[in-house]
Amino acid sequence: MDETQDRGDGDGDCDGSAEGKMEGTRVVSCERCPELCASRSRIVNGVGPTDADLCFVGEAPGAQEDAEGEPFVGRSGGVLDDVLRDVGLARADVRITNCVRCRPPDNRDPRADELEHCREYLAAELAAIAPEVLVTLGKVPAEHVLGRDVAITAEAGDVVETRIGGRPQRVLLSVHPAATLYDRSQREPFAETIERAAALAGEAVGDQSRLGEF
Repeated sequence: MDETQDRGDGDGDCDGSAEGKMEGTRVVSCERCPELCASRSRIVNGVGPTDADLCFVGEAPGAQEDAEGEPFVGRSGGVLDDVLRDVGLARADVRITNCVRCRPPDNRDPRADELEHCREYLAAELAAIAPEVLVTLGKVPAEHVLGRDVAITAEAGDVVETRIGGRPQRVLLSVHPAATLYDRSQREPFAETIERAAALAGEAVGDQSRLGEF
């Protein structure tokens, strides 16, 4: 695995680049969403190896992520870190990103237009990283990636093959790690889903992945 790591923080200023600007996998400027631009203190980009076999995608940064410039560093991030460790992985082994890179006001869910404004950034990031398995953490990212309604509790653990930005991608659906903080019954299924993600990524690498045939 390439040891090159991306850090998450980007320029937080609205600098007039309405179309947005990327450097590699990082968005360095964007003001497509006025409310998000006003709410954020910085753009929170994905972190982790730039050739990670396993990638996690959430919906948007929260207050702590906005403050630190890294996805999933709050309580739910701690849950994810713990489960990764239990399956033999460190946070530094995987890629972690979000559908939307700027904190919504009052930590609300990102709106459909905001998700669309950020879609090409996520597609470009995934194209550059080419993960074997993409794990959607929660209902919002699952629906955004698949383009359909998702009953996330019922569908958690399902594997779907889709295309993102024209590239074939294996997607594993998961509940959000925060769900395990409020509903203890979700802890075991969440851990089993992450264990399956690690196994799928490892099997795909060992078998030279046939996903390109999809």
